[in-house]
Amino acid sequence: DTESYDAVILDLGLPKLDGISVLGRWREAGRAMPVMVLTARARWAEKAQAFNAGADDYVTKPFEMEEVVTRIRALIRRAAGHSSPEITCGTLRIDTNGGRVSRDGMPVALTAQEFRILSYLAHHQGRVISRSELVEHVYDRDADPDSNVLDVLVARIRRKLGVDVIHTLRGQGWRMEEPGDGG
Repeated sequence: DTESYDAVILDLGLPKLDGISVLGRWREAGRAMPVMVLTARARWAEKAQAFNAGADDYVTKPFEMEEVVTRIRALIRRAAGHSSPEITCGTLRIDTNGGRVSRDGMPVALTAQEFRILSYLAHHQGRVISRSELVEHVYDRDADPDSNVLDVLVARIRRKLGVDVIHTLRGQGWRMEEPGDGG
């Protein structure tokens, strides 16, 4: 499997192979995505085994969904190199918790879809994001990756931002980077 994941929530009680083995195989294969173990197993020995196999977090059932979501967001931020919910790109500031964007200290009004696209690109600054990856992470499962809606939205984001931070790589996708870093 060559897909990249922002994070994985792993249950140790998988039907054919135990979760610790799966986690160990991922780490041996160099898969560095954050992994949260979510399980009914609450003994310290099992927790230690999961952390030693490469788990980044461990939550036992029963759990509060809000806590799981908050922990996953924190894991993703840390994995992306962002210890705070604010992402910067040049003079652009993106508050991922508050859903706000500003440039040179002035607010930039984006629609919810535009914000999701910008936020995803910002979390993966410097990396080429393919059309299919962006569609998968921003839209419902039944969205058409071949439609030009994404192109229109990216163009609107660029126009609203007024800075050249989103670069199109023809036939590959988009890359977000600070002005002057390439493109």
